[in-house]
Amino acid sequence: MSSDALRALTAPLAPLGDRAWAVGGGVRDALTGRAADPPVDIDVAIDGDAAAAAGALARAHGATRFRLSRDFGAWRVQGGDLTASVDITPLQGPDLVEDLARRDLTVNAMAVPVAPAGGDPEVIDPHGGRADLAAGLLRIVRPGALADDPVRLLRLARIAEETGFTVEPGTRDRARADAARVWEAPGERLADELGRIVRLPRPDRAFAGMDAIGVLGALVPQLEESRGLDQSAYHHKDVLGHVLEVVTHVTDLCADPSEVFRGRAPRVSEVLAAPLADELTARDGLMLTALLHDMAKPATRAVTPEGRVTFMGHDRLGAEMVEALMRRLRTSARLRDTVARGVRWHLPLGFMVHLTPLSLRQIDRYLRLTAPSEVEIIVLSVADRLATRGPRTSESAVRRHLVLAREVMDAHFALVDRGPVTPLLAGDEIAAAAGRPPGAWLGPVVEELREAQTVGAVTTRAQALRLVRRSAG
Repeated sequence: MSSDALRALTAPLAPLGDRAWAVGGGVRDALTGRAADPPVDIDVAIDGDAAAAAGALARAHGATRFRLSRDFGAWRVQGGDLTASVDITPLQGPDLVEDLARRDLTVNAMAVPVAPAGGDPEVIDPHGGRADLAAGLLRIVRPGALADDPVRLLRLARIAEETGFTVEPGTRDRARADAARVWEAPGERLADELGRIVRLPRPDRAFAGMDAIGVLGALVPQLEESRGLDQSAYHHKDVLGHVLEVVTHVTDLCADPSEVFRGRAPRVSEVLAAPLADELTARDGLMLTALLHDMAKPATRAVTPEGRVTFMGHDRLGAEMVEALMRRLRTSARLRDTVARGVRWHLPLGFMVHLTPLSLRQIDRYLRLTAPSEVEIIVLSVADRLATRGPRTSESAVRRHLVLAREVMDAHFALVDRGPVTPLLAGDEIAAAAGRPPGAWLGPVVEELREAQTVGAVTTRAQALRLVRRSAG
């Protein structure tokens, strides 16, 4: 089976000639039977001019090429009749052996000639990658492999989750020793690897894997400060344990929203699958939000004279911390704003449980507060509630929260289906009715009128005029 998979991997690359090799994860996955058929991503090392090779491959397949990295001289070819995206990089060293020695893991340090001499493709394996594949182990090629490129610390956790392999003890120890160097890597490369992690089916397990090798707390120091930080009696875990459990509940809810949201589950899934930014969906962005939602708890922890643990303002400060972190990672403004919004407003729905039953006006105000991330924040609130089961938490409190979340989600989609209300009065009409020139006062009155129309309290122009005169008088 592996021979067929290796031939499928190299067949589209024939125009590259006999000085090119398929390398890395594509070879690993072909040998383990995990490769897609046909492959979707192929890495190539070439002894020669990568730009010229990319041009030749693009012409042969009617594809396009573009520069991928100036630092490494890499080019990407995609489109045309290629089913895979092909990344072509010059050898990093004088020959293939040296190139493979500079890679991260033994299972990624194997190569297959693009133009084999005949028979089954030869696997070039100078570091025992096939033996580690058979044993299900992830082992670094050499002691400095992780420190040379600290992004590999994140990649190690991702590959462990993707393959189900175990990080070899010496590699785990080396990762823990090198974890503090993670921010020596450019922020955008760390963000790219984080994006690959949150796109996994089980990012919660990958985050736990990052924690096991020490890189989670090195990447987000506030999470390391959360380790062992006890909470109120409503919680059953320390802050870090709670955060990781919230991510697990978010992962489960995204995979199957039906248990909580019932008939609305398909709509929830549709929203979560929508593109967000940085090649991530709304679901993927929510995974980041869940990981970071309590990052300000270490900075806000206090104990009242009665001995009650509090984290007052951790939502507001957390949103500021998230913005700073995302800027350091150089993410898009849209992703940064979305994650910060989720952190800022992850608490109100839980507080509203004590106000039930809610009026449509109260629900509408909450939804306006969290827009345009209403669905994601409701899901996060449910996950946060499910991960809060200390001795003072009752099952009835959990049920009330889930019922409210379902009701608010229902109301959200009902309002979406109804569409935005058409204002009964334009801004200049409101100013004229109030007898005042337009100014800062106008926005709140416009919002009050919108809300009144939404809940049905105002349905006619005459009623709208009375509301404006009363509010702006």
